[in-house]
Amino acid sequence: MAETDEYDGGEFSVREVSANGIRMKTTEVEAKLDQGNIEEAESSLREGLSLNFEEARALLGRLEYQRGNVEGALRVFDGIDLQAAIQRLQPTLSDKPSRKGRIRSDSQNTVSQHAASLVLEAIYLKAKSLQNLGRLTEAANECRSVLDAVERIFQQGIPDVQVDSRLQETVSQAVELLPELWKQAGCNQEAISAYRRALLSQWNLDNDCCARIQKAFAVFLLHSGVEAGPPSLGSQIDGSFVPKNNLEEAILLLMILMRKYFLGKINWDPSVMEHLTFALSLCSKTSIVAKQLEEMMPGVYLRSDHWNALALCYSGVGENSTALNLLRKSLHKHEQPDDLMALLLAAKICSEDSHLAAEGVGYANSAVSNAKGKNEHLKGVGLRMLGLCLGKQAKISSSDYERSFLQSEALKSLEAAFSYERNNLEIIFDLGVQYAEQRNLNAALRHAKQFIDATGGSLLKGWRLLALVLSAQQRFSEAEVVTDAALDETTKWEQGSMLRLKAKLKLAQSLPIDAIETYRYLLALVQAQKKSFSPHISVSQVDDDKVDEFEVWHGLANLYSKLLHWKDVELCLGKAKELKQYSAEMLHTEGVVCQGRGNMHEALSGYINALLLDPSYVPSKILIAAVLSKVASKALPVARGLLSDALRIEPTNTMAWFHLGVIHRDDGRLADAADCFQAAAMLEESDPIESFSSLL
Repeated sequence: MAETDEYDGGEFSVREVSANGIRMKTTEVEAKLDQGNIEEAESSLREGLSLNFEEARALLGRLEYQRGNVEGALRVFDGIDLQAAIQRLQPTLSDKPSRKGRIRSDSQNTVSQHAASLVLEAIYLKAKSLQNLGRLTEAANECRSVLDAVERIFQQGIPDVQVDSRLQETVSQAVELLPELWKQAGCNQEAISAYRRALLSQWNLDNDCCARIQKAFAVFLLHSGVEAGPPSLGSQIDGSFVPKNNLEEAILLLMILMRKYFLGKINWDPSVMEHLTFALSLCSKTSIVAKQLEEMMPGVYLRSDHWNALALCYSGVGENSTALNLLRKSLHKHEQPDDLMALLLAAKICSEDSHLAAEGVGYANSAVSNAKGKNEHLKGVGLRMLGLCLGKQAKISSSDYERSFLQSEALKSLEAAFSYERNNLEIIFDLGVQYAEQRNLNAALRHAKQFIDATGGSLLKGWRLLALVLSAQQRFSEAEVVTDAALDETTKWEQGSMLRLKAKLKLAQSLPIDAIETYRYLLALVQAQKKSFSPHISVSQVDDDKVDEFEVWHGLANLYSKLLHWKDVELCLGKAKELKQYSAEMLHTEGVVCQGRGNMHEALSGYINALLLDPSYVPSKILIAAVLSKVASKALPVARGLLSDALRIEPTNTMAWFHLGVIHRDDGRLADAADCFQAAAMLEESDPIESFSSLL
């Protein structure tokens, strides 16, 4: 086999080449190359190492390439008929045993492999030379010819044993180089074919080389912007999973790499996990990322970083309780209590639950305090989380003073956040909702319009906020115009919430027939949705904006109950119960039906059952109090307590204030009754057709 070695000989580096068991120094050969005498240099190698023409030229080209003379190497390689040499080698290496059972000796096979190695390496180095000169398409074609030659020489694939190491190294390098050359040449489809050829053919690649190719292909699929399409039918195995698009194929490759790491076949590469996390996040499958993280050996990640990554994954699939528990461990005083990202994520999770809001305020304050230096740009995020947590905390405040203080602080925090992040449109929306909940409707209207202008009307929640604010101002016809505009801007699968809003607006304008027609359209949309989406899609995969069939039937039941059409209410409730057997809303509506028919005890049972299912369900608290105040005068203190609790949860609930006024009146507290009736009258003037909290 021909080899080139370099020795440090003091001031000069002396190279030696060896072949056929003979070793010679290259000093004389290099001198002839420097003089431009390629034929004489070739002759010296042929005589000194007993080589044929192609082998000598190949060795000479390698010598020029190692010396850094790329153009000189290319001139040498151009003088070789490499394809003819390969054709001569092909029968030698691929011969099958003769009928007499005799096969080539090991020495003959070794000599043939050495010759093949030298010739194939020459083509590979020619491709590298062309790459260095920027002739990328030519380089790719030369590199492809290496692989074509290998497939002709080894028709059954390269065997696992008795393969010359230099030959295997050349093949591995060519397999890895070819897709890179096509990418550099801008030939993306050829690059995809080269990647698949590299991974599906028998090249006898080692684990590390195969892993590098798999990773490079996955990254290309994720970030190139080129649609690869499924692999050809010829490469598909019956019963095996066939990826349908780039994302599926990239995830498959990255999952294979993770499995190789878990089996100890390759070393840990953190970028593989980063790419896999990105890919799975695109399809909302962060639970799979969590599973991969849980299978990690201890020590791969720092303990706190591991918890934070798991928390982010669980948060992504809605398992906020699990995520928050992990973050509490990560933010313990003995771990990393000042980790900014963990603090912000913990505050975000807490901002979605009123009962966790106080804890979230602590996390948000810590985040704001730690947003310094290079992280100062995150102070606005921390202030926004602080504002949201304070707003949620105000909802469960036990006193009017505390609630008013927390609401004021929430607005201050959101305004401060906006001063840091004027391009963050979510803060404008949050401010609009906060102002709306505090019945500052002019400010809420201004922020709603600003949000719609900034987003170009592309986000449905902006239209909903504007419609609700207009309905709170009793401008129902204008609110209906807004809902129609929103419906024009959205796809039909996202129209459920706006259509329900439109039906309520019709009812508020004393147009019940139009409201019923709107619900009929919603039901038609539900049927169309059932036909369009696979029945195997889980509930967690359905977006919030999709048409919810249960909500449609329940909404229609509520509509009929207001029209006193009790049979229609029961029919709609029966349909709703088929979809969700137990629901506080449905039990409450059943109670309304019983009360409408004069069955007070059954109505009371329905309201109590709803409250047992959801202890914070305000409509049931109000109607229990109303029924108790009618059927038992001794129950007035209990009714008053229920209404006070309802107002603690929803301070702006008009019906709660009204019924509390009735109880005070019946109990002889006329001054308190007058205050409650006045509050109810004032709130009714600014009461939206849906609660503003439904926007959060």
